[in-house]
Amino acid sequence: MQERIPNIYSFKVKKINGDDQPLSAFRNKVLLVVNTASECGFTPQLKELQQLREEINHPDFEILGFPTNDFGKQEPLNGLDIATFCEINHGVKFPVFDKIMVRGEFIHPLYQFLSDKKQNSKLSSKPRWNFHKYIINRKGELVDFYFPFTKPLSSKVKKKIQQLLNENANK
Repeated sequence: MQERIPNIYSFKVKKINGDDQPLSAFRNKVLLVVNTASECGFTPQLKELQQLREEINHPDFEILGFPTNDFGKQEPLNGLDIATFCEINHGVKFPVFDKIMVRGEFIHPLYQFLSDKKQNSKLSSKPRWNFHKYIINRKGELVDFYFPFTKPLSSKVKKKIQQLLNENANK
Protein backbone atom coordinates (compact mmCIF):
# COMPACT_ATOMS: atom_id res chain seq x y z
CA MET A 1 0.00 0.00 0.00
CA GLN A 2 1.33 3.41 -0.95
CA GLU A 3 1.68 5.92 1.83
CA ARG A 4 -0.34 9.12 1.70
CA ILE A 5 1.74 12.19 0.96
CA PRO A 6 0.28 15.29 2.63
CA ASN A 7 0.99 17.85 -0.11
CA ILE A 8 3.10 18.75 -3.14
CA TYR A 9 5.74 20.60 -1.11
CA SER A 10 7.80 17.45 -0.57
CA PHE A 11 8.52 17.17 -4.32
CA LYS A 12 11.37 18.57 -6.36
CA VAL A 13 11.17 19.14 -10.09
CA LYS A 14 13.74 20.20 -12.65
CA LYS A 15 13.68 23.71 -14.02
CA ILE A 16 13.95 23.98 -17.79
CA ASN A 17 17.71 24.62 -17.36
CA GLY A 18 18.12 21.39 -15.35
CA ASP A 19 18.44 22.97 -11.89
CA ASP A 20 16.41 21.48 -9.05
CA GLN A 21 13.30 23.39 -7.98
CA PRO A 22 11.65 22.40 -4.70
CA LEU A 23 7.91 22.90 -4.94
CA SER A 24 8.05 24.23 -1.39
CA ALA A 25 9.09 27.49 -3.10
CA PHE A 26 5.39 27.80 -4.04
CA ARG A 27 4.12 27.32 -0.49
CA ASN A 28 0.96 29.31 0.36
CA LYS A 29 0.08 29.84 -3.30
CA VAL A 30 -2.89 28.57 -5.27
CA LEU A 31 -1.44 26.59 -8.18
CA LEU A 32 -2.70 25.41 -11.53
CA VAL A 33 -0.49 22.49 -12.62
CA VAL A 34 -0.73 21.65 -16.33
CA ASN A 35 0.99 19.09 -18.55
CA THR A 36 1.83 20.77 -21.85
CA ALA A 37 3.06 19.99 -25.38
CA SER A 38 4.14 22.19 -28.28
CA GLU A 39 2.53 20.20 -31.12
CA CYS A 40 -0.93 19.45 -29.72
CA GLY A 41 -4.35 20.66 -30.80
CA PHE A 42 -4.63 22.12 -27.29
CA THR A 43 -1.30 24.03 -27.54
CA PRO A 44 -3.14 27.38 -28.00
CA GLN A 45 -4.11 26.93 -24.33
CA LEU A 46 -0.57 28.11 -23.50
CA LYS A 47 -1.64 31.62 -24.50
CA GLU A 48 -4.90 31.24 -22.58
CA LEU A 49 -2.99 30.08 -19.50
CA GLN A 50 -0.86 33.22 -19.67
CA GLN A 51 -4.02 35.31 -20.11
CA LEU A 52 -5.49 33.62 -17.04
CA ARG A 53 -2.35 34.43 -15.05
CA GLU A 54 -2.58 38.09 -16.12
CA GLU A 55 -6.34 38.31 -15.57
CA ILE A 56 -6.20 36.92 -12.04
CA ASN A 57 -3.04 38.94 -11.40
CA HIS A 58 -2.67 37.86 -7.78
CA PRO A 59 0.71 37.36 -6.07
CA ASP A 60 -0.58 34.14 -4.49
CA PHE A 61 -1.56 32.47 -7.78
CA GLU A 62 0.83 30.66 -10.09
CA ILE A 63 0.66 28.34 -13.07
CA LEU A 64 3.22 25.55 -13.39
CA GLY A 65 3.74 24.00 -16.83
CA PHE A 66 5.15 20.50 -17.24
CA PRO A 67 5.96 19.54 -20.84
CA THR A 68 5.47 15.88 -21.69
CA ASN A 69 5.90 13.69 -24.74
CA ASP A 70 3.55 11.03 -23.34
CA PHE A 71 0.62 11.70 -25.66
CA GLY A 72 1.10 11.29 -29.40
CA LYS A 73 4.79 12.30 -29.17
CA GLN A 74 3.57 15.91 -29.32
CA GLU A 75 6.50 17.41 -27.42
CA PRO A 76 9.60 16.88 -29.58
CA LEU A 77 11.44 19.86 -28.07
CA ASN A 78 13.78 19.73 -25.09
CA GLY A 79 15.14 22.10 -22.48
CA LEU A 80 15.47 25.74 -23.39
CA ASP A 81 13.89 25.11 -26.81
CA ILE A 82 10.62 24.44 -24.97
CA ALA A 83 10.90 27.68 -23.00
CA THR A 84 11.73 29.64 -26.15
CA PHE A 85 8.77 28.13 -28.02
CA CYS A 86 6.37 28.92 -25.16
CA GLU A 87 7.56 32.50 -24.76
CA ILE A 88 7.93 33.48 -28.43
CA ASN A 89 4.83 31.76 -29.78
CA HIS A 90 2.45 32.11 -26.83
CA GLY A 91 3.84 34.86 -24.58
CA VAL A 92 4.29 32.47 -21.65
CA LYS A 93 5.84 34.05 -18.55
CA PHE A 94 4.75 31.46 -15.95
CA PRO A 95 7.25 28.73 -14.94
CA VAL A 96 7.68 25.93 -17.47
CA PHE A 97 9.72 23.03 -16.15
CA ASP A 98 11.82 20.32 -17.77
CA LYS A 99 10.02 17.62 -19.74
CA ILE A 100 8.66 14.79 -17.59
CA MET A 101 6.51 11.68 -17.88
CA VAL A 102 2.99 12.08 -16.50
CA ARG A 103 1.88 8.45 -16.87
CA GLY A 104 3.26 4.96 -17.20
CA GLU A 105 6.12 3.10 -15.58
CA PHE A 106 8.40 6.14 -15.34
CA ILE A 107 5.78 8.65 -14.18
CA HIS A 108 7.26 11.60 -12.29
CA PRO A 109 6.57 11.35 -8.52
CA LEU A 110 4.64 14.66 -8.62
CA TYR A 111 2.23 13.28 -11.20
CA GLN A 112 1.99 9.97 -9.35
CA PHE A 113 0.82 12.01 -6.35
CA LEU A 114 -1.59 14.15 -8.37
CA SER A 115 -3.20 11.20 -10.14
CA ASP A 116 -3.47 8.70 -7.27
CA LYS A 117 -6.10 9.10 -4.54
CA LYS A 118 -4.13 6.73 -2.29
CA GLN A 119 -1.37 9.33 -2.21
CA ASN A 120 -3.25 12.64 -2.33
CA SER A 121 -6.33 11.44 -0.36
CA LYS A 122 -8.66 13.52 -2.57
CA LEU A 123 -9.00 12.42 -6.19
CA SER A 124 -7.91 9.89 -8.78
CA SER A 125 -7.45 11.56 -12.15
CA LYS A 126 -4.73 10.45 -14.51
CA PRO A 127 -4.00 12.73 -17.46
CA ARG A 128 -5.52 11.24 -20.59
CA TRP A 129 -3.98 13.85 -22.88
CA ASN A 130 -1.99 17.07 -22.89
CA PHE A 131 -3.31 20.09 -20.96
CA HIS A 132 -4.90 18.17 -18.09
CA LYS A 133 -5.16 20.68 -15.24
CA TYR A 134 -4.86 20.22 -11.48
CA ILE A 135 -5.74 22.91 -8.93
CA ILE A 136 -3.75 22.97 -5.70
CA ASN A 137 -4.73 25.01 -2.63
CA ARG A 138 -2.36 27.07 -0.46
CA LYS A 139 -1.71 24.05 1.75
CA GLY A 140 -0.31 22.20 -1.26
CA GLU A 141 -3.31 19.87 -1.43
CA LEU A 142 -5.01 18.73 -4.61
CA VAL A 143 -8.56 20.11 -4.67
CA ASP A 144 -9.79 19.69 -8.25
CA PHE A 145 -8.88 18.84 -11.84
CA TYR A 146 -10.05 19.70 -15.33
CA PHE A 147 -9.79 17.70 -18.53
CA PRO A 148 -7.92 19.18 -21.52
CA PHE A 149 -11.07 20.40 -23.25
CA THR A 150 -11.79 22.71 -20.30
CA LYS A 151 -10.28 26.01 -21.38
CA PRO A 152 -8.11 27.90 -18.90
CA LEU A 153 -10.31 30.99 -19.25
CA SER A 154 -13.53 29.08 -18.55
CA SER A 155 -15.67 30.46 -15.75
CA LYS A 156 -15.40 27.27 -13.68
CA VAL A 157 -11.59 27.40 -13.65
CA LYS A 158 -11.53 31.12 -12.80
CA LYS A 159 -14.20 30.75 -10.10
CA LYS A 160 -12.38 27.87 -8.43
CA ILE A 161 -9.08 29.77 -8.36
CA GLN A 162 -10.76 32.92 -7.00
CA GLN A 163 -12.61 30.87 -4.39
CA LEU A 164 -9.34 29.36 -3.17
CA LEU A 165 -7.60 32.73 -3.13
CA ASN A 166 -10.46 34.34 -1.17
CA GLU A 167 -10.94 31.41 1.20
CA ASN A 168 -7.35 31.34 2.28
CA ALA A 169 -6.91 35.11 2.45
CA ASN A 170 -9.24 35.21 5.45
CA LYS A 171 -7.22 32.73 7.53
